Amino acid sequence: MADKVSEEKRSWIMSRVKGRDTSPERLVRSLLHRMGYRFRLHRKDLPGKPDIVLPRYKKVIFVNGCFWHQHPGCPQGRRQPKSNREYWGKKLEATVIRDQNNQSFLKELGWEVLVIWECELSDQHSLVDILTRYLG
Repeated sequence: MADKVSEEKRSWIMSRVKGRDTSPERLVRSLLHRMGYRFRLHRKDLPGKPDIVLPRYKKVIFVNGCFWHQHPGCPQGRRQPKSNREYWGKKLEATVIRDQNNQSFLKELGWEVLVIWECELSDQHSLVDILTRYLG
C-alpha cells in the first residue's frame, strides 16, 4: 500500500514525534510531584536515559508509548504500519531489544525499573496505586 502523503510531508510529520517531555511523561511526573516525590529527568549517565530517576530510592521509571515500544498484549502495541512493513518491523523490534538491554543493565547496576505504558494512564487512581506500591 502506497503512502498517502509525500515523502517530504511524512518526514515533517515524523519530525514532530517527540522522544522526551511527552504528555504521558508529564502526567506521570505531575502525579509523582503531587505525591511528594522529587526526581531527576533523563539522566544521561544511566543506560537508556530513563524518563524519571529517583536517586534516593535507586529507582527509575520509563513511560513508554504502546506502539513505539510494542506493548505486549495491547491493541496499540500489536498495530503495524501498512506501508514499508519491513523497515518498521526492524525498527520496532530493535526498540524492544534496546529496551530489554537497557533494563538489564540498570538492574545490574542496582537500579529497580518500572515501565508505565501509555494505555495505563487513563486510570489515574490505578496509576497512583502502582506508583505508591513501587516507591513505598
